[in-house]
Amino acid sequence: MLTKTMLRVLGAAAFIAGVSVGCSEVEIYNTGAPSDLESRIDSIANANVKPSTGDTTYVTLATTFIGAEDGSSAWWGEHSDYFEVPVGKKLVMEFYNYGTQANNWNNWNLAVVNSAASSTSENSNYAEYFVIRSDVYGWGGSLGTYDGAMLKSNYGDTDEDGNIILDLDGDGDYWNDFRSEMYGAYVTLEIDHSSTGYVYVTATEETKSDLTLVETYEQECTASESVYAFIVTDASWFKMVQAYLVPSEVTVLEDYDPVSITASGYPTSIEVGNEDVVGNAVFNVTFADGSSAVADTADVTISVDEAYLTTPGTYTVVYSYSKTKLGEYGNSVNGYYEIEVTNPVVSISAEATAYLIGGAKYLTLSPANIKATAVYADNSEAALKTSQFTVAFTDDKVVYEGVAGTYEDAFTVTYTTASGEELTATGDLVIAASSQDAQTEMVGATDFTNGWWSTFSRDWNVDPYTSQTVSMKVGSDNLGNWHSPCTIARKADYTEYAVVRMDNFGWGGTGYDSAVLESNWNWDTFMTSIDGSEVAVTVANAGDGTLSIRYYVIYSSGETHYQYYDNIAVDADDVTFAFVTEESYLVFD
Repeated sequence: MLTKTMLRVLGAAAFIAGVSVGCSEVEIYNTGAPSDLESRIDSIANANVKPSTGDTTYVTLATTFIGAEDGSSAWWGEHSDYFEVPVGKKLVMEFYNYGTQANNWNNWNLAVVNSAASSTSENSNYAEYFVIRSDVYGWGGSLGTYDGAMLKSNYGDTDEDGNIILDLDGDGDYWNDFRSEMYGAYVTLEIDHSSTGYVYVTATEETKSDLTLVETYEQECTASESVYAFIVTDASWFKMVQAYLVPSEVTVLEDYDPVSITASGYPTSIEVGNEDVVGNAVFNVTFADGSSAVADTADVTISVDEAYLTTPGTYTVVYSYSKTKLGEYGNSVNGYYEIEVTNPVVSISAEATAYLIGGAKYLTLSPANIKATAVYADNSEAALKTSQFTVAFTDDKVVYEGVAGTYEDAFTVTYTTASGEELTATGDLVIAASSQDAQTEMVGATDFTNGWWSTFSRDWNVDPYTSQTVSMKVGSDNLGNWHSPCTIARKADYTEYAVVRMDNFGWGGTGYDSAVLESNWNWDTFMTSIDGSEVAVTVANAGDGTLSIRYYVIYSSGETHYQYYDNIAVDADDVTFAFVTEESYLVFD
């Protein structure tokens, strides 16, 4: 057996871990909350300035009411004061929560950031650690590493008879009760900024039915500078009661053993003589507390039968890891993947097929449009993965007008063999009308009243080694970057791979983590230029387990921009897509 230790640089901080504030597991519901929540704080509601008392420092509230009481304050429309949380301090915010009850997310939302601002327009250095919602959903910003596995709640807990405690009406759906119970709930948000370099959040929600709901989250952050926290609206509003700082409750990190390891991005095929069975593989370790981190590849051991160096065939690559969350040696966890070793490649060929749905006017090419085929020394053939070749488009032409026909010598593909030889092939692009019907009806509301995840297009499928392009005209109230087309990539059974917006933002799904984003927006004018835009979205299935979604946008002024999402992980034989839009509408060609 051949054993190799891989070298890859990753900050050791990725393995630093923490313990939850107050409890390592989310506590069960408590039915001892006061029946009259208003009376609980009558004695303090009229006093926003408090004296410091020992370890407690009260914060002056500049803003007591956040958001419009008719629910018209949209997502990120209004925010509380920016509360500074120094290292070694815990911020406690207490407030009443109200929402429209239309959706789970129409309640409180917490942002933890690096400055006293809610956007780059207020502070050019503004960046987010994370944003979490009351309905156990969140995402990360450019700071730290968001880990959804660490976002937990007791919302689905059951009693001794197996009944969900929050399912008050017994219909089996506790979310409808959650929406009702959160209206008027008294919320205590604790943001503990530990000197260990972690932020711990505990949200305790005392509801009108005397339930105590608890949601927790933790994430690595700075250990040397303050963080800032604020709550924001989403068709919701809040009545602040008080805010104060107390000493952090976390001074020592608890360690955890690894329990599993998985690999992604590894090569599935290499030539005889190529020693690199790892390629661009990323190894993700899950620890006993439920958190996960990308392993430093210097700490991952790789084993494979040495015969792969000389003999074609299918080989099993075994990988193992044996460090705790804090980097100490502990129990070993293992995984494996298979790799095909082939004879050397002696030549390649390439072709591309793109389909226009309805009256699509433009299409955007990417490597995912191209099927490159390798011919091996034994005369066998196999398709290459997009990661195995590079593409140069003729005259750098990537956007084509939507005219059916054959475009000769549209691109050149280059493949580098195990010996370092470069093989090239020039390919033709075939553009044809799609056999799938265009969307005939408009999606969305012309008065912009359609909320998020409420108005959808039909579904289209994308076969391996082909692309489908849909064109549309966009109407928008121009009040948010996200009031624009959003593409859903999913399986035929609606299992999502990724949801990607026009404004350089997306989430998973099972495939988004590997996505590569690129755009050329002018963010100063993006939001105000959406209405009247022509948008062409090309969805290309590379056939190798990756998907490309590319927006080509022409503003009403004639200015053009693009938004790319490449390398989305998918099952190549099961890819469909659809559009959803919020406070905007789409008219399809």
